Amino acid sequence: MENNVYELQFALNTFYFLVMGALVMWMAAGFAMLEAGLVRAKNTTEILTKNVALYAVACTMYLICGYQLMYGGGWFLSGVDTVANLDVAATLAQNAENGFDGDAVYAGASDFFFQVVFVATAMSIVSGAVAERMRLWAFLAFAVVMTGFIYPIEGAWTWGGAKVFGMYELSYSDYAGSGIVHLAGATAALAGVLLLGPRKGKYTAGGIQPIPGANLPLATLGTFILWVGWFGFNGGSTLKLGGIAVANEVAYVFLNTNAAAAGGLIAALITARLMFGKADLTMALNGALAGLVAITAEPADPTALLATVIGAIGGVLVVLSIVTLDRLKIDDPVGAISVHGVVGIWGIFAVLLSDAEATFMGQLIGCLTIFVWVFVASLIVWGILKAVMGIRVSEEEEYEGVDLGECGLEAYPEFVRT
Repeated sequence: MENNVYELQFALNTFYFLVMGALVMWMAAGFAMLEAGLVRAKNTTEILTKNVALYAVACTMYLICGYQLMYGGGWFLSGVDTVANLDVAATLAQNAENGFDGDAVYAGASDFFFQVVFVATAMSIVSGAVAERMRLWAFLAFAVVMTGFIYPIEGAWTWGGAKVFGMYELSYSDYAGSGIVHLAGATAALAGVLLLGPRKGKYTAGGIQPIPGANLPLATLGTFILWVGWFGFNGGSTLKLGGIAVANEVAYVFLNTNAAAAGGLIAALITARLMFGKADLTMALNGALAGLVAITAEPADPTALLATVIGAIGGVLVVLSIVTLDRLKIDDPVGAISVHGVVGIWGIFAVLLSDAEATFMGQLIGCLTIFVWVFVASLIVWGILKAVMGIRVSEEEEYEGVDLGECGLEAYPEFVRT
């Protein structure tokens, strides 16, 4: 009878894990639509190709070595449960060793699936920041290293519980990855943008020149897709569903995730109105995403009102950050570094507002560890790629659009250029 209960719990948790993973996978479509809407028409095909290809690269590299580097320490995927070797008793023992108090939590294959879509999310952040001037194959080469090595190593130090370079353990709290996923992706993007340089015509003697996106309806659709996918991102991070307490926690995670996004959008819209005198749609969209990033580090503990405030602060920060980075001539076409990096840092420290066990020094050291490792490693990889194959398209390709230069076709071939 006891085994039957465990089998039912195991099946419920595994199914929940898989559905939440599928929601996070749907975020890949959100990133693709958001970025396609915020770049110029002549660069649409290439940015879509990047998003589709990076997802496949992430899945493959995490399968080959990333998962074991993050959680097992080996180089090849092993030990994932299959239909042939599932055993309730063995699963209970294995889960107990992993700190799950003896419960039948979920099948190993579902854990891999849930983790791999997080890796793809981190890499998706990079694609928008380097849009409109980076070589496609240089980007994909970086994706191989980022998803197979750089991200899994910092993931092993945080979620995997490994010592940092064998020296010290992090006392760091990050429920669903404001730092581990979002700050990591933004930091890798920052390293690439610094070596890549801004788009031609963005910064001139006359000041900062706005380069509007080609399709704001598409960008808005992408934001809504990401908003929906985030329920899986945060909700699935409970790691299981069985039990009244856990089910209640999941409900609070969904509630707070939604509240923070709403707070971020409203705050960003108001901030843009005060600063620019207009209701800036792109700032509003980034405000919603900023709210989501801000609450990701701890979506379970805050009240709904506090979650709204956390998201609202993220919404204000993202507008100020986008303006500041422009003044520093750091060209980020979609605001990814601000949304996922600057607000990701805020999310890390916002944990202190509701988690009594988190400490300022623990959060600070975790944040610095992630940033320094990812920035230095990414800068080295970007530097090698720049020296070996080049990371930037030619001026002519950039002027004509990277769709033709990199992909050989346009997203909107019926449009007539003048």
